[in-house]
Amino acid sequence: MTISDLRNAAADSGAGSSNAPAGAPPSNRPKAKRTWRSYSVYAGLALIFAYCLAPFYWMLVSSLRRTADIFDNTLLPAPFSLENYAKVFDGSTMFGQALLNSLIVAGTTTSFALVLGVFAAYAISRLNFRFKSVILGVIIATSMFPGISVVVPLLRLFTDIGWINTYQAMIVPNLSFAIPLAVWNLTTFMKALPFDLEEAAMIDGCTKWQAFRRVLLPLAAPGVFTTAILTFIHSWNEFIIALSMINDPKIQTATVAISKFTGATEFQAPFGEQMAAGVIVTVPLVIMVLIFQRRIVEGLTAGASK
Repeated sequence: MTISDLRNAAADSGAGSSNAPAGAPPSNRPKAKRTWRSYSVYAGLALIFAYCLAPFYWMLVSSLRRTADIFDNTLLPAPFSLENYAKVFDGSTMFGQALLNSLIVAGTTTSFALVLGVFAAYAISRLNFRFKSVILGVIIATSMFPGISVVVPLLRLFTDIGWINTYQAMIVPNLSFAIPLAVWNLTTFMKALPFDLEEAAMIDGCTKWQAFRRVLLPLAAPGVFTTAILTFIHSWNEFIIALSMINDPKIQTATVAISKFTGATEFQAPFGEQMAAGVIVTVPLVIMVLIFQRRIVEGLTAGASK
């Protein structure tokens, strides 16, 4: 007798031991409940998905219309046109340079916030000292101030020290909001990591720094990548600081460049170009989220297997 025969025999015995009478049709009631429940879940997810993506879809469709058809209400552009994208990169708006400036500001802010946030979160989650909860509360409270409330003091300060129209005039204020976010997220994540891992590493001969770098930091990779996503998105979308501190078109970021698009006349609003630029600004965020989401899943799987 082969293994497949044994499996078939076990299946037959399980079917024969059921409480249903012989010849009675199987009941489909539980299966129907699961089906309707799954349909309702899928319908709810579809509604949420459509609600969240509707603005982006309309922005994409509007960006693919001709200037003469920008106020049409059709669900698809007719005719299809790349006119707005050509105008965005025709050189008069300096939008390519603005994208590079946004990448420099957001990338630098994210790098500094992660480095400082990792060490601060490690100290708060692993070390015992007085007023630790108060310090953590003050850190997160600093990120609750609206950006407009610090514009005037920062404008006066940066004017006195000659920082107007410089990258640091945008990076330093962004750090004041990005670092508290990074510290809060990473502290919560590192508190969930067991202390036994570091103790076992130090028993095996590692120093405190080696245990942190070789054991704790790899396990904290999912939290680090998640924090990197949130910090980068916040810095990439920042508008009020960049608008107030930068007057030079060569230094302005993409969000400010979009707000300063002008039409052929003084009172004309280039909606098509603004829609196209909005799509271009959003696409890098979508790509980054997909890339980092994959690495987060890989980090979680590696941490579980270890």
